[in-house]
Amino acid sequence: MRIITLNVNGIRAAARKGFFAWLARQDADLVCLQETKAQRHQLEQDTIYFPAGYHCHYADALKKGYSGVAVYSRHWPQRILSGYGDREFDEEGRYLELQFGTLAVVSVYAPSGSSSDARQQAKYRFMDSFMQHLKKLKRRRRPYILCGDWNIAHREIDLKNWRGNRKNSGFLPEERAWLDTLFGRVGYLDVFREINQQEDQYTWWSNRGQAWAKNVGWRIDYHVASPGLEGKALRAGIYLKERFSDHAPLTIDYDLAI
Repeated sequence: MRIITLNVNGIRAAARKGFFAWLARQDADLVCLQETKAQRHQLEQDTIYFPAGYHCHYADALKKGYSGVAVYSRHWPQRILSGYGDREFDEEGRYLELQFGTLAVVSVYAPSGSSSDARQQAKYRFMDSFMQHLKKLKRRRRPYILCGDWNIAHREIDLKNWRGNRKNSGFLPEERAWLDTLFGRVGYLDVFREINQQEDQYTWWSNRGQAWAKNVGWRIDYHVASPGLEGKALRAGIYLKERFSDHAPLTIDYDLAI
């Protein structure tokens, strides 16, 4: 089973840059998108946003042109959940869960705190409530794979200029400790790092300067899996030949079936 995740930074902009032509060649079973920045009704007149062979599900933010997530699936899910039960962040279109018989897959878009202290405080609120939600999911019989932009680089290996970013949102001690807890005491898996321990593996680059050209990036996009899925990942790849967004697609193949 192949799962792709990408923060598209505007689904219509990504379409213009060739994302859907690329996606048609990937033979993915599930595709998780974040930051669609569109309302579903704005997309329904163009079939490009409903690619052939997929059931396409969108969870939009109430605010137009903001946030939003999507999941495309080859199989029709048994249940679709838009939001995880926190009104503040559910209204921002940050969570979409599809449940199948033997697996659940989530597209998640965690808040960024880089624009202001107020948004950083919102990010902390999200971290608190979402950790409680993740603990609840872990207790369920069905395993989970949560894909998306988590807006935190976990370790020094996960961003190029880690020394200069220790006081910046996305690499703050509190944020990194939160992932320590998630991948440690709570027991979820950072699937990419299960099978790839190399340096310079990034999924996001600032548009400032020559960050992309010099590969001065951050790894902030993840597949986060339930503990019972340990060892199920076969291959992982970050696609860098084309740019559809300021993020890169992260693809992981699993020894799993729906």
